[in-house]
Amino acid sequence: MSEADAESRAEMPEADLWGSGRNSREQEDGASNTPASTSRKVFLGEQGLLVAVVKRENMIRALKAVERNKGAPGIDRMAISELRSYLRKEWEQIKEALLKGSYRPQPVGRVEIPKPGGGVRELGIPTVLDRMIQRTIAQVLSPIWEKDFSVHSYGFRPGRSAHMAVKAAREFIAEGRRWVVDMDLEKFFDRVNHDVLMARVARKVQDKRLLGLIRRYLQSGVMMGGIVEPRSEGTPQGGPLSPLLSNILLDDLDKELERRGHRFCRYADDCDIYVRSRAAGERVLESLKGFLSRQLRLKVNEAKSQVARPFQRKYPGYSVTMHHKPRIKVAGESIRRLKEKVRKITPRGRGRSLGRVIAEKLTPLLRGWSQYYRLAETKGIFEELDQWIRRKLRCIIWKQWKRPGTRYERLRRQGLDEERSRRGASNGRGPRWNSGQTHMNAAFPHSYFVRLGLISLLGSVRAYARGTSS
Repeated sequence: MSEADAESRAEMPEADLWGSGRNSREQEDGASNTPASTSRKVFLGEQGLLVAVVKRENMIRALKAVERNKGAPGIDRMAISELRSYLRKEWEQIKEALLKGSYRPQPVGRVEIPKPGGGVRELGIPTVLDRMIQRTIAQVLSPIWEKDFSVHSYGFRPGRSAHMAVKAAREFIAEGRRWVVDMDLEKFFDRVNHDVLMARVARKVQDKRLLGLIRRYLQSGVMMGGIVEPRSEGTPQGGPLSPLLSNILLDDLDKELERRGHRFCRYADDCDIYVRSRAAGERVLESLKGFLSRQLRLKVNEAKSQVARPFQRKYPGYSVTMHHKPRIKVAGESIRRLKEKVRKITPRGRGRSLGRVIAEKLTPLLRGWSQYYRLAETKGIFEELDQWIRRKLRCIIWKQWKRPGTRYERLRRQGLDEERSRRGASNGRGPRWNSGQTHMNAAFPHSYFVRLGLISLLGSVRAYARGTSS
């Protein structure tokens, strides 16, 4: 589909896509005209929730969100740009199937993402249609649970973020809770028990049609190599509904921790509980293993869960200093991961434009990284990383030159005098050594890379602190 076609479809009135709304099935079923987010009657009605899900306004909102988030096609290979055209033709039949309970979600496509510490994380990619339908469900159910979720839960919730979790953790530590139970659930998204999860959803959802649709999404299976593997447990990461379902299940854990009076922060399946002694932490960890196993049929990852000092652990991606009043810093593992990403995207030889790689790959990476880690109060690491990145780029330039004659000519071209260029080009040392020497620093100063579009991590973080962007 051409860009012009895409633009014309995006600008087409929503009524042309979904119909005028007159004599709709929603009205036949007696649905309220009040938006789903405010209609308590629709929420609590025994058969009203699914009607709220397929409501025109809810579907339009979900469609726009899916288009905005983009993403890869599912197993049917339908692109997001094709979804509106498909809905114009098929929506009435899809809606009728949803309301009758005969709609069957397609299996998700499996994508394996390498984990920083080894192994892979399995993501499930739903079709774009199922992605939209899942989002419509999440949009209706989320307000029902939001008002009752714990204040200590920060992941995948409107108006809450990882930064809020980091700040809360720092306050708990400053209060004197200088030990942390860093608890990790073993393959959480792969091990969720469907019956346990659905029992918790059913606490607030009486619409049996909607309960059946959610269960069918859980059991839709995963396609690998053209073969569909059925699922009897787990809620695959990658779909819009999965984060809400995980929070619904783990809300029981939050409520148990609150009942016991603990100070904790939970972000998705990562939970840190702050206590005053190692012995207290070990007791908490041991008792939670039993609670999770009995109540939620979940298992604690023994290898990754630990009672330790907060400055020895990361959450999520951050750590703290050892001071009596702790300061937020970037975790060492996060720094190592950034360096590995930089190594992978920077060119190592001829044939690739350094300026293009900086503008198209390196700068977007650094901008996103600095935006996430802008909370860090120890900023020296950002300056160190800026210097490391520039040295990495100078090392690449030196490698590309290859011969002493070429090096001499390029150094002269960059403004170095004849003697300095000659000594720099013929020193016989390797790229790593030369990238840190004065002749390369003079030939390629900070300003040279700025002209190529490279941003400064330190400058970006300071700009965020001032409430601006760089």
